[in-house]
Amino acid sequence: MKRKIGQEHLEDPITKHMSPSVTTLRAERTVGEALADLRAQQLPEAIVYFYVIDADEALVGVVPTRRLLMSALDVRIADIMVKRVVAIPAEATVAVACEFFVLHKFLAFPVVDAAKRIVGSVDVGLFTDEVFDVAEKQSLDDVFQLVGVHLTRAKASPVASFKDRFPWLLCNVGGGMAAAVISGLYEPLLEAQVVLALFVPIVLALAESVSMQSMTLTIHALHGDKVSWATLGRNLGQELLAALLLGGGCGLTVGLLVQVWKGNALVALAVGGSIGLSMVTACLLGVLLPTAVRALRGDPRIAAGPIVLATADIATLLFYFNLAGLILTR
Repeated sequence: MKRKIGQEHLEDPITKHMSPSVTTLRAERTVGEALADLRAQQLPEAIVYFYVIDADEALVGVVPTRRLLMSALDVRIADIMVKRVVAIPAEATVAVACEFFVLHKFLAFPVVDAAKRIVGSVDVGLFTDEVFDVAEKQSLDDVFQLVGVHLTRAKASPVASFKDRFPWLLCNVGGGMAAAVISGLYEPLLEAQVVLALFVPIVLALAESVSMQSMTLTIHALHGDKVSWATLGRNLGQELLAALLLGGGCGLTVGLLVQVWKGNALVALAVGGSIGLSMVTACLLGVLLPTAVRALRGDPRIAAGPIVLATADIATLLFYFNLAGLILTR
C-alpha cells in the first residue's frame, strides 16, 4: 500500500517519495507501434498519463490514455501529444510538489532533471487517501481542494504558525512607524496644504492593492521555476508594461476626480502624479521582493506580503509629499 505523505515530509526532496516507474512513449513511433510496445511491457497498476520522450530521452509531450486508445493506428505519437507539459523539477520539495497539484489540477506529474529527462513521477494519491472516492463521486476540483487542505493542515501548529508569521508582520509595524515619521517630517507642508491629508488614504490604498496583485502573480509565476536573471527580467518586463497602464489609468482617474471636487489643478496634478509613480514602483516591488525571498530560500507567501506592503507605503508617501511639495510650493 502506498505510504501517504505527512507533515514531517513536506521539506523532503520529492525524489525521495516519487515513483521511479514511468511509462513513456517515443515521439517518432506510431500509435500502433506504441501499443505493441506497451503490450510487451510489464505495466504499472495505474497509468494516468503517457509521457513522450525524444531520441535524447528528454520529455517533449504527454498523451492522455483516452487519446492514445482512440487515435488511428498509423498516426504518429508526436502528432497527438500535448506539447505543453508541466513537470516538477527534481530539486523541488514535497511542499512545492503539492502546490503543483493545487495550481495546475493534474492527477499526476513527471519529475525531471535539468536536462528534462524523466527520473520518476508522482500522482495525487500520494497526498490524500480520499482522492479516488472523490474522483468517482464529485468533481475533480474537490480532489485538489483536499490536497490544499492536506497541505494547510500539515504545515504547522498554531505556535509554529505564529513563529513563521509574526516576525514578518513586524515589517508592517515598522512600515507603519516609518510612514508616521515621514508624515511628521512633512508636517509643515500638510499645515500649509491641508487638502493633501484628504487623499493620503486613497494614494496608499491604490499602491498597496497593486503591489499585492503584482506579488500574487509573481508567486504563481515562480512555481517550479528556478530563480534566475532570465526569469526576473521576464517578470519585470511584463509587470512594467502593466504598471505603466495601471498607474496612468488610476492617476488620471483620481486626478480628474480631485479637479472636479476641489477645483484645484495643482492639487489634482500632485495627487494623480504621485499615484502614477507610486503604482509603478509598487508593481516592480511586487516582482522584486518575492523573487528575492525565494532566492534566499524563504517562503514568499508568508514573508513577501508584509515586506512589499511596508516598502510600498514608504515609497508612496515619499513620492506623494515630495511631488506635492515640488508642485504646490513653487
